Amino acid sequence: MPQGPILRSLQLGSKRGNEGLVCAIVKCNDTMLADIICISKPIYLSLAPIIHMSNIDKQHLATFINEALREDVGDGDHTSLSTITAGAQGKAELIIKEAGLLAGVEVALQVFKQVDANLVVNVFLKDGQRVKMGDIVLTVEGSIHAILMAERLVLNLMQRMSGIATTTRKIVDLLQGTGTKVLDTRKTTPGLRMLEKEAVLIGGGVNHRFGLYDMILIKDNHVDYAGGITQALTAANHYRDTLHKPIQIEIEVRNIDELREVIAFGNVDRILLDNFDFATLREAVDLIDGRFITEASGGITPENAQQFALCGVNYISMGALTHSVKSLDMSLKAKLLD
Repeated sequence: MPQGPILRSLQLGSKRGNEGLVCAIVKCNDTMLADIICISKPIYLSLAPIIHMSNIDKQHLATFINEALREDVGDGDHTSLSTITAGAQGKAELIIKEAGLLAGVEVALQVFKQVDANLVVNVFLKDGQRVKMGDIVLTVEGSIHAILMAERLVLNLMQRMSGIATTTRKIVDLLQGTGTKVLDTRKTTPGLRMLEKEAVLIGGGVNHRFGLYDMILIKDNHVDYAGGITQALTAANHYRDTLHKPIQIEIEVRNIDELREVIAFGNVDRILLDNFDFATLREAVDLIDGRFITEASGGITPENAQQFALCGVNYISMGALTHSVKSLDMSLKAKLLD
């Protein structure tokens, strides 16, 4: 099991650097990120504005990074230990190898900090920026052992998040001018939901519920088990009245008859129109007539997303944003110090 700085979170304070720059002091036991960091001398950590991670609980992220490092490092990086002199210092550049939308920079900074608080990172491109082959996102300098230990986790997370952000942005661009927004789903990688949904936001999409706990979403199986639309909605509204927190109710309908039953019942916040063809979807939107928020799902692809949006729904939801994206290619390349 990795020891020392690998299993520690960070605390950031501030002081005046040797040249009057305001710098951050890296300590243990917190996970905040800072715009600027000073490690023995005034150095800018980020040359670009910080994008604050809206979905990510800092302690949750620190715990996730620790577990990911434990999984990868085990009882030690024996390749680096056997080939690189202890205490050797080096530098590496994170280089983009294909065009896309960048995501995961802030997460990468936290990985570097938890691996070794003395690593010095200079960031040149921020989350949400379009990138092209050959762009340098950041450089990292310090212990070669620490750089190599952080390398794979940084790349895995940034490639995955950038792939999701890139795919999401393509859909957002297709929906320009329609008034419809794209939602993600719960079809995420176990353990990575907070990061994958953050990547959707970076790409310009909208997060649907995070889990089973923050919305009542009555799907077809719930309707069938409950005995029908009216029975399911009656039970859901009664249950909501007993909760001590606000929570929305959404219900999935499979046809116009079920939709009419929902409209007649009311007491619902959103209607999910699942696997409707374009003509039926337009009919459904006309029937709803703005009384409820509308969401279309089922069979939505980049090729037909705009057609679904033009039917007049408020949202389209796409599991493909997270469950089948291609990671964005990038690498961390060693550079020898002079």
